[in-house]
Amino acid sequence: MPIHLSSNYWLLETDRTAYALGLDAEGRLVNFYWGERLPSSADYPNLASSHEWASFSAAGQAAREEYPAETGLKYIEPCFKASYADGVRDTVLCFETAVQQGDELHIQLYDELEKLRLVLRYRLHASNDLIERWAEVTNLGEAATTLERVFSAQWHLPSRRSYRLSYLYGRWADEFHIGREPLAVGKKVLESRRITTSHHGQPWFAVDGWGADEEQGEVWFGALAWSGNWKFIAESTETGATRLSLGLNDWDFSWRLNPGESFTTPAAICGYTPHGFGEASRKMHDFIREQVLPNGKALRNVLYNSWEATTFDVDEASQVALAKLAAEMGVELFVMDDGWFHGRKDDHAGLGDWWPDEQKFPRGLKPLIEQVNALGMDFGLWVEPEMVNPDSELYREHPDWVIHFPGRKRSEARNQLILNFARPEVQDYILEKLDSILSENNIRFVKWDMNRNASEPGWDTSPGDPRELWVRYVQGVYLVWGTLRQRHPQVTWQTCSGGGGRVDLGMLRLADQAWISDNTEPTARLNIQEGYSQIFPACTMEAWVTDMGADYLPLEFRMHVSMCGALGIGGHLAHWGAERRAEAARWITRYKEIRPIIQFGDLYRLRSAQQNPFSALMYVNKDRQEAVLFAFRTHQPLLPQIEPQPPIYPRGLDPKERYAIEGFEQVRSGLGWMRTGIELVLADYQSTILHFRQVV
Repeated sequence: MPIHLSSNYWLLETDRTAYALGLDAEGRLVNFYWGERLPSSADYPNLASSHEWASFSAAGQAAREEYPAETGLKYIEPCFKASYADGVRDTVLCFETAVQQGDELHIQLYDELEKLRLVLRYRLHASNDLIERWAEVTNLGEAATTLERVFSAQWHLPSRRSYRLSYLYGRWADEFHIGREPLAVGKKVLESRRITTSHHGQPWFAVDGWGADEEQGEVWFGALAWSGNWKFIAESTETGATRLSLGLNDWDFSWRLNPGESFTTPAAICGYTPHGFGEASRKMHDFIREQVLPNGKALRNVLYNSWEATTFDVDEASQVALAKLAAEMGVELFVMDDGWFHGRKDDHAGLGDWWPDEQKFPRGLKPLIEQVNALGMDFGLWVEPEMVNPDSELYREHPDWVIHFPGRKRSEARNQLILNFARPEVQDYILEKLDSILSENNIRFVKWDMNRNASEPGWDTSPGDPRELWVRYVQGVYLVWGTLRQRHPQVTWQTCSGGGGRVDLGMLRLADQAWISDNTEPTARLNIQEGYSQIFPACTMEAWVTDMGADYLPLEFRMHVSMCGALGIGGHLAHWGAERRAEAARWITRYKEIRPIIQFGDLYRLRSAQQNPFSALMYVNKDRQEAVLFAFRTHQPLLPQIEPQPPIYPRGLDPKERYAIEGFEQVRSGLGWMRTGIELVLADYQSTILHFRQVV
């Protein structure tokens, strides 16, 4: 059984990992193991024993408490803080019961004084070696309770002197840098306060004991399934304890919990591996494809997006002309970007008025879509439903619908304000407009954009504390998007927020793929894509060949970079010329041949693009019969004859099977290729693809 229960001890086992918790001598719920699965339950550590401590170093501070609340002599970062009607501001959570329901364990804790029940929920994903965790709080009292912090989870690492933290950071057009630094005594806090996941960080962590690389070493990792404000805290204490906390950001957070009401946190997904960062990524990739994405088994189409060609100047004739060129190249999906809706001549007007512009499309969208379909392509459309321009019919009619403080200045960014998706009337309006568009037209793809962060977070009609806005807004986005998915299951959805500003496990429950950066310059994309791959699989990663870098990078290099994900084209096709379009068509054909390996295979990062000018990555399909290796050279060393390019060592092949590489005479075993490596000679801005196939 994956879940082992006793009166005071609970052991959760996946195929290769284990997580154990129980009650200590003082009745606290504590964690006492998180790591590799052991042969027998008798192999796991005993429950922690009580120790005598001086008054300045209380036992509660050292306890590996599973979900500490703010109370007593702890002086640590709690998971839970609340204020009660009687003036009490601490919470004493005592164990009630533990219940197994299928692959879930529910541990109930209760504060007798305040009549508050907190249920810790654990769901096992045994084959992925992951555990999903969240908390549910219910007010069983007769007065309202104010929640001030409700994290999803806290984890404890084995006691040792030092750990190293890995995380992702960046900015607009420069997302997904990998940061690594020691966890010294003190705290490391990562967060978003922007109402989105943000370009600046990810609710993801990986911690190792300084010995891990891509292939080996213990790694503990986790991520939060949430698309709004989040907080991660790594806390290392003077006693040698290391705690990791992840959940909703408590900055400007408050939640009024009325009698009988419950509050549920977003889920946190966590895992462990002794086989390095690469294995941690592959576990997450499989989980996302199998458990998170609405349709993780569907191949992503090669798309063309018309933004760079026409910007806001869209009409039926210009889009049909581009569609004909795209179809000749083998594109499968044509997407019309911004500029198609009422009053949209530039970014100063129109957002909120979601119907076809009468001057640009006097016949509506249907004739355009029919012509695109006749060319053998599906049709897609850009929207930005969460935004409104002050110059719009919607804003003139409902200026109170935006996030704002009454009587205060409303800060505009990109000439737009944010609709308050926490308001039911806003949800109803957007649902009606987008449902109408999708019902009346054969639209198979929607790019959902979100191009600014929140400011002046006021909500004058809030049903509770106005600070609930930060959570209720995201819940509203989830509700509208989820409803549209249910009504229009034929539509594939893309999440975009000025690039990678809102890519996370919560969003990927709704979106099939993501626009990960507005920066499409290929050498920059190598770095961005590598960071993105720490969490997310290639099938979610839209990667376009645009006109950025076209003056100094060969088309082959640019195509290869984008072929590492879900390939798209975004350049001005009319300016490419027939020869360049023909070359692109050949690469699109090649991509379609290897697309299943890339989108559904196991990723191996062979040489880091963030650390080396000569980088490589490899995708291996699940049965290990085929593999695809990409190698890139961005620039040569000063004296290449003195600093030769190192061999590339493939990984993930079946050691006992024999493999041929297209264009190579040698046939070697998988072990042979992996141990001897492949010597490649690439000049500046050159790249190559190697296709491995098993041979009998």
